[in-house]
Amino acid sequence: VSQVASCCYHHSIPMVPVGTGTGLEGGVTTKVGIQLDLTKMDEILDLHAEDFDVTVQPGVTRKRLNDYLHDTGLWFPVDPGADASLCGMAATSASGTNAVRYGTMRENVMNLEVVLADGRIIHTAGSGRRSRKSAAGYNLTNLFVGSEGTLGIITKATLRLHAIPDAVLSAVCQFPSVRSAVDTCTQVIQAGMPIARIELLDDRSIIASNAYSHLDLAVAPTLFFEFHGAVDEQAELAAQLAADNGGTDFQFAKELSERNKLWTARHNAYYAHLALRPGSKGFLTDVCVPISHLSDVIADTKEELEKSPLIACIIGHVGDGNFHVVLPVNPRVSSEVDEAHRLADNIARRALAVGGTCTGEHGVGIGKKHLLKEEFDSATLSAMSQVKQALDPLNLMNPGKVLPEVV
Repeated sequence: VSQVASCCYHHSIPMVPVGTGTGLEGGVTTKVGIQLDLTKMDEILDLHAEDFDVTVQPGVTRKRLNDYLHDTGLWFPVDPGADASLCGMAATSASGTNAVRYGTMRENVMNLEVVLADGRIIHTAGSGRRSRKSAAGYNLTNLFVGSEGTLGIITKATLRLHAIPDAVLSAVCQFPSVRSAVDTCTQVIQAGMPIARIELLDDRSIIASNAYSHLDLAVAPTLFFEFHGAVDEQAELAAQLAADNGGTDFQFAKELSERNKLWTARHNAYYAHLALRPGSKGFLTDVCVPISHLSDVIADTKEELEKSPLIACIIGHVGDGNFHVVLPVNPRVSSEVDEAHRLADNIARRALAVGGTCTGEHGVGIGKKHLLKEEFDSATLSAMSQVKQALDPLNLMNPGKVLPEVV
């Protein structure tokens, strides 16, 4: 990779690193230059079970790593849904359903090996360093986490591992409104409960999931919970908070097969949404807001979506204020695509208005570049541009992504 980068730098050829291609904001699209397919670099290099860390190459996916770890009592909990490559997850600062307890990629990446645009190889925390914390030098690791290939090519990642919980309990509960479901989520988090997952599906999502996965869930806004550790105490408190907000039919599952069945609707939600309009393509957007504003932002978004001619469904990792909207559209009908973009921009601006972000986990790519001008002031964007210029002076690394053209 270093030799390829050096050659491209010498000949001013743009480079776009590519993993499993599961990103959602056009982060690996390219019209010029070359794509570097890193999926064949798929070795798990160093496992230090006693230190709870592992080093992997860019082609290793999260499922393969967890299969490898199966007999160690450890796991890597960051789960964006797709079986994405771990270095790609680092590049996009991925998170997912378990982030409310275990954090995002930012909290779980300890060190990165990165090939810079000119072919130089750096180690963001120092070569071979695996300490749980460090106050040495600049935090280059978190500079490259979320950089989406615009600053360099990640060729190794040292990741933080976690103990597999000794007890796991899942639950599902229906609510009279999206607001009451989200209020319950907010109260669960404010109560200090170390919940592992708390996911929202709105009523349209439940309709889609019942049809697609042959389920018989009550058609209502629904929360899916997963508790790790002291599960009985957590579940009892969550059930009480749910009941206080009108939640009904709180169902529990402890055995793996029962838990998997309970989570079927959430795991298949995206495909269920597309099945509402056979032949459609999924237009997805995500935002993240302070949890105290989550109920209002989702309720206002739901109200706008119900007035749109498009079918729209809300799903969310609501435990950390992050939610998604899925819009099945016909990409050949320009009015539908325009409406999807309009809705996505409105949702993002609604999040920005309450101190949130235009993307909690999907990244910027090309789809949300214009919104960065609203999320950051000109001085901050200029500083980002200077970082890009310093590390990639010829603008060869994944050009045209993340940063707006005029900053």
